[in-house]
Amino acid sequence: MIKLFSAILLNLIFIASFAQTQLQSPEQFLGYELGDRFTRHHKVVEYFQHVAAARPNNIKFIQYGETYEHRPLVVTIIASEENFKNLEQIRLDNLKRTGFEQGTPATNVALVWLSYNVHGNEANSTEASMKTLYDLANPANSKTQEWLKNTVVMIDPCINPDGRDRYANFYNQYGNYPADPSPDATEHREPWPGGRANHYLFDLNRDWAWQSQTESQARIKLYNQWMPQVHVDFHEMGYNTPYFFAPAAEPLHEVISKWQREFLNMVGRNNAKHFDENGWLYFTKERYDLFYPSYGDTYPTYSGAIGMTYEQGGGGFGGLTITTKEGDPLTLKDRLTHHYTNGLSTIEVTSQNAAKVTAEFEKYFKENLTNPASPYKTFVIKAENNADKLNRLAAWMDTHRIQYGHPSAGKSTKGFNFKTQTNSSATVSTNDIVINIYQPKGRFVTTLFEPQSNLGDSITYDITAWNLMYAYGLDGYALNERINVAKPYEQQKAENSNVASKPYAYLFKYQSMEDVKFLAAMLKNDFKVRSSEKAFSVGGNNYDRGTLIVTRRNNESIADFDNALQTLAKKMNRKIYTTSTGFVDSGKDIGSGDVKFLKAPKVALLGGDQTSSLGFGEVWHFFERQLMYPVTVIGTDYFKSISLAKYDVLIIPPGRYRMFDDELLGKIGKWVSDGGRLIVTSQALNSFSDKKGFGLKEYASEEAKKAAEKSETQTAKDNVLVPYDEAERKELESAIFGAIYKVTLDSSHPLSFGLGDYYYSLRTTPMRFDYMQNGWNVGTLRGNVKPLMGFAGYKANPTLSNTMVFGVEDKGRGQVIYLVDNPMFRSFWENGKMLFSNAVFVVGGM
Repeated sequence: MIKLFSAILLNLIFIASFAQTQLQSPEQFLGYELGDRFTRHHKVVEYFQHVAAARPNNIKFIQYGETYEHRPLVVTIIASEENFKNLEQIRLDNLKRTGFEQGTPATNVALVWLSYNVHGNEANSTEASMKTLYDLANPANSKTQEWLKNTVVMIDPCINPDGRDRYANFYNQYGNYPADPSPDATEHREPWPGGRANHYLFDLNRDWAWQSQTESQARIKLYNQWMPQVHVDFHEMGYNTPYFFAPAAEPLHEVISKWQREFLNMVGRNNAKHFDENGWLYFTKERYDLFYPSYGDTYPTYSGAIGMTYEQGGGGFGGLTITTKEGDPLTLKDRLTHHYTNGLSTIEVTSQNAAKVTAEFEKYFKENLTNPASPYKTFVIKAENNADKLNRLAAWMDTHRIQYGHPSAGKSTKGFNFKTQTNSSATVSTNDIVINIYQPKGRFVTTLFEPQSNLGDSITYDITAWNLMYAYGLDGYALNERINVAKPYEQQKAENSNVASKPYAYLFKYQSMEDVKFLAAMLKNDFKVRSSEKAFSVGGNNYDRGTLIVTRRNNESIADFDNALQTLAKKMNRKIYTTSTGFVDSGKDIGSGDVKFLKAPKVALLGGDQTSSLGFGEVWHFFERQLMYPVTVIGTDYFKSISLAKYDVLIIPPGRYRMFDDELLGKIGKWVSDGGRLIVTSQALNSFSDKKGFGLKEYASEEAKKAAEKSETQTAKDNVLVPYDEAERKELESAIFGAIYKVTLDSSHPLSFGLGDYYYSLRTTPMRFDYMQNGWNVGTLRGNVKPLMGFAGYKANPTLSNTMVFGVEDKGRGQVIYLVDNPMFRSFWENGKMLFSNAVFVVGGM
């Protein structure tokens, strides 16, 4: 009896174990049909784990990171049983094709990477990823099993889990039952900030190159360990537009190879075959280009892959069902089916051409290593640049496996001078950093550093300039010749071995974001800090404007003052200078009124409806994750009821504001007059322009305003006869798409400390304001203005001549700081962060 019971128990355990590992479809596992609801991220992850457990000889589940809200970032690798055994060899062989590993590949397997849901409210793609995974994992699916014989597939079901769950939670909470297809229904109207962006409201599809967000950093590390030949980035667009797939629209960057362009067409034709069979609408070669380097299609493309964007109509408006302009229902099931179909179609066409795909991939990198086509072969970054900026750029290049270092010998040559924007003589020293394009990431390097990018079509989807020499504010050259790297660059460390004992004052140079972070840390730790508004010399050392001074006086309350300050400085790699006297050799003494006390500011940031979620997120992330300095976020819905007296700084990010009526502007103006510091950025300036109590004006005189109105009237008359098919291009005549302009700085003003006489500004709008008549025009565009790089319509540039870009208005005991161009844009314009930090910490010193 006992034996019989034991046998029955063992049998039940076996059956239960078998049931637990039996492969289930998404519907079986979730308990509902895909398309009936939006699946929360944790359930998606559980399903991917289930499939990996059910097919342990074919599928590998990897958690490669974690979001800011602690959701897992995962990838699943699917392969045939034979390829799965050799998965590490396949990975290494792929890297051998790129040149990152040495040797000859022993395997010949193509690698396809499918990335879903980078925009959280474009949520159908994660649902599609589960259906795609099941078909690839299902041993009964003869088609997919055949493809997997020569193709390995990697699936990232959700690049942006925080944004996805924000959208899923919204829809699951507000969705009607049954779903309401009316576009007017609440379920189709997400509240601010929507689910598109991540926790810090960054657009992760613009962050592949810049690596500002933790999701991007984790993903790119894994991506560069595999380097797939094909990468698809799944998206959604407006619900009245059907479906977009490859080939991409112009402009395509010149570094994109003939094969990459050819395979885009091959994929497109295969996708079209499946869509045609089902009678589904689609379009190609429109709108979605391959130019800006930080997309989920361009970054892989510039890294040798066939990078593609697939766009399904729907997006955050789509919900479970919505009525299109044709009067037809568009359901979540429709949308996920389209993405599912094209995902499999892409794997299919890759498998059918696997040998060609891997061969051309290898050829791409051989050309990079031996005969790159771009005219500029080497980019030189001068050693005289600020060491912190060099360290920052070097660390960023490391994330992308860009190769750089020092040359073996110095030489004199000719090249493009980024400082003068001319071709001139160039001197290369052994301490300079050289980055040549004879390396695996050579074409990517070209797109980032070339002096000009050839824009094949002015109708483009994003910014058209991003050169890192200008973004970091670096001097250097672009050369037409190859200079090899002979020795590695080493991060520069501050030498602090002989610090004087108990000096009169400590001095710290102020020239970089690392110096800003140190200032923020000192203020947060209650150190009293001063800033010199004049250059001076003391003890044999010269100090520029902005130098930070920490005196023993006023810091008596800091326990073990010298040790505490020195420990903090060493921790943050700051060079410590000291003086035994306040009597300087030249300039103003340390006790002078020109040495300003910097109060630790209490900072408020406006957020919520009417603000740009992206612009808000850039500032929020900057304070919390880069400066590590406290900021209080105040919502637009209750801002009017808040007492501003408790805050020293108020930041109004870009946005389209309706809230700033005369009463609120008066309240803010009084707060400024009482000693507050107001920082207004980009489109937010429109709420303060030509308003009572503020000196910002679009046009400084009535004559200038009337002349502009006359010009606008004439333009409107001219446009009356514009042909219908030329209307879009006509609009471009006055547009600016992320062009770089050289801004003249008043280097004596605290807003420009650490930046020098010029600042290279990334301008994304044609917005303009005349010189301030009663204020400081700190950054200006003078004379006949044109961009150094990027597209600007021929009518836009003349309107920018002799205009203010960055200005400061003294108002009572406070200041208003106007930043026409957004220095925080996407957190990659490194020099802009210094300017913004000056507005927060340095302007208005007491």
